[in-house]
Amino acid sequence: MSLNDRHDVAKEVREACIQAALSAYEDASISGLCGEGAFEAAISAMRMLDVEAIGAAGAAEPGEHGNAAQPGGSRSELKG
Repeated sequence: MSLNDRHDVAKEVREACIQAALSAYEDASISGLCGEGAFEAAISAMRMLDVEAIGAAGAAEPGEHGNAAQPGGSRSELKG
């Protein structure tokens, strides 16, 4: 894997983490969790990311990972 490929994968992982965190925070806030609880849900969503799926999706479609990186291939549904 070249340096450019590694850089692209790192960018995909970063974007997947951001999207997972934002989605989980929003879902948790809507569900009534306080700010701290919503933050914990966001951290948990990032921990649950399937990093291998990000790489596989990136290999199939460079620059796009869609929702493949998130558990179940869609938005994380966290309840707390």
